[in-house]
Amino acid sequence: MRRRDFIALIGGAAALPLVARAQQPERMRRIGVLMAYAQSDRAAQSWLAAFRGALSKLGWTEGSNLRIDLRWSADDPDRIRALAKELVDLRPNAIFGVTTPVIHALARLTKTIPIVFAGVSDPIGSGLAANLAHPGGNITGFMASDPAGTLGGKWVELLKQIAPRTVRVELLFNPATAVPLQFLLPSIQAAAFSFAVQVNAAPVHAKDEIEGVIAAQTRDPGGGLIVMPDVSNDVNRELIIAMAARYSVPAMYFNRFFTELGGLISYGDVRSEQFRLAAGYIDRILKGEKPADLPLQVPTKFELIINLKTAKALGLTIPDKLLAIADEVIE
Repeated sequence: MRRRDFIALIGGAAALPLVARAQQPERMRRIGVLMAYAQSDRAAQSWLAAFRGALSKLGWTEGSNLRIDLRWSADDPDRIRALAKELVDLRPNAIFGVTTPVIHALARLTKTIPIVFAGVSDPIGSGLAANLAHPGGNITGFMASDPAGTLGGKWVELLKQIAPRTVRVELLFNPATAVPLQFLLPSIQAAAFSFAVQVNAAPVHAKDEIEGVIAAQTRDPGGGLIVMPDVSNDVNRELIIAMAARYSVPAMYFNRFFTELGGLISYGDVRSEQFRLAAGYIDRILKGEKPADLPLQVPTKFELIINLKTAKALGLTIPDKLLAIADEVIE
């Protein structure tokens, strides 16, 4: 055998392990997803589609290099805790969780599995993160409010603008699933004082208590409602909207999925955008970054949605200046 043929043969043999390694399938990564909504919730399904679509664009293909273990808990605190344990026991590479109750349930179960959240208003005050720039620990994500909680004051202002006769407002929430009231209450009370509006907390612990709270607003003129950020309110939004219409109570909501179903007015974060951005954090974690080093992100945009049909049914005339700043007017 000629010398150059021998060298070529040896060189080709040496390259075989490299070729074999290159042809090996990419290692499968696993993430858990815990949604505090019913699986039939169309809005939640659309947000999840945005999350999956963003992961796909980043090169993650389900069944190829990514497995997603998805769980739906609705607003049941016991089920949230049970499904959180189920996902943690799977030891995934990361978990994506939505809403404050979900993240608290996960945080109690693991200090090591990276967790990315969406729809959490006060992660620092709740003890989930150390600060905005450096969350520390294993949790980071995308907040539903500004860090100072000034969103609550904006709800009072907008409700007063769209329903100027409002002099009394009830804050509707379920203590078991809502954002802690003390986070938003200071800005709500400051705005209420400015607009001469009386504010009262209206906690409900079950679905069948909702109608009574809303009906009570009709006993005296000038009643209004602020539906607080709360997965229980999310899940029961059709009932809340129907009761507000039945008793002709002007109500302020925190997300567009209320106004799309007939709610009067909403002002809040763009939830689908949070899901899309959360996929980017999951991607970075799967590639080796630590959640402790990924800053908490605050919303860069809040959207104002007005349902003109509902306003007319309530006998309200929307000020032109309010219509002018609305991101969308539903007719």
